[in-house]
Amino acid sequence: MTEGAMPDRRGRPGEGATWHYGVVAKWWAEFNVGGPEVAYFRSHIERHGQPALDAGCGTGRLLLPYVRDGLDVDGCDVSPDMVALCREAAAREGLAPGLTVQALHELDLPRRYRTIVACGVFGLGSTRAQDAEALRRLRGHLEPGGVLALDVEVPYSNPHCWRCWTKEGRAELPRAWPPSAERRRGSDGAEYELASRLVELDPLRQSLTRKMRARMWRDGELLAEEEHRLTVNMYFANELVLLLERAGFGEAAVEAGHERREPTPDDDFVVAVARA
Repeated sequence: MTEGAMPDRRGRPGEGATWHYGVVAKWWAEFNVGGPEVAYFRSHIERHGQPALDAGCGTGRLLLPYVRDGLDVDGCDVSPDMVALCREAAAREGLAPGLTVQALHELDLPRRYRTIVACGVFGLGSTRAQDAEALRRLRGHLEPGGVLALDVEVPYSNPHCWRCWTKEGRAELPRAWPPSAERRRGSDGAEYELASRLVELDPLRQSLTRKMRARMWRDGELLAEEEHRLTVNMYFANELVLLLERAGFGEAAVEAGHERREPTPDDDFVVAVARA
């Protein structure tokens, strides 16, 4: 981890940007744990079979509990920092899951799976063409009859972002950093802080850009401060189903996220469940 400010991870020309590095990755490993998604996506693995792939596994929020309980689950993620932290956490428990650093649109693994789960990853730090390719790659990594369960946050879930789909709302951008952010103490004794702000929203392209600022203190001394960008491609439920069909999947069912029921307009997340 480099002390002081770090540049944005903007990716190659024509690509999106992502923030899942450095202090941000450490924050994810320390504090982004648990949640209803863990049990929900486990139910798909138990129902549709193993081996399974956690596509976009990050620091192991889903993966580690699954492997701990004896499920045959591999993981991949675009962030080498997150994969390294996931591997370290697994090793502390005597676990050694198969982990790979790969973007979903470049996925090329030696194994095929009965179930692939993708939680909170689709459309992050990518272009829409790369998202379409990612779905084709995910289908290609499924055994015949295998199932992909993939969630998205619907574009209208956050009222502060949704208002920026209008001209009047976009005039408020870029937004300022919040005046204060919560510090949290990690297992290593350091204190961590994350703050984010919306800087751009393009309703025609259905994309938004946020900036994330991450800081780390130890004994009151600021040791690291980073800023990263994250581009997000936003998808509506019907649009996601059409993309899955174009990628070669059979008919996709849409569930409320993260519950086994029909979605309603009040749900913030939906999950598409598609069979190869």
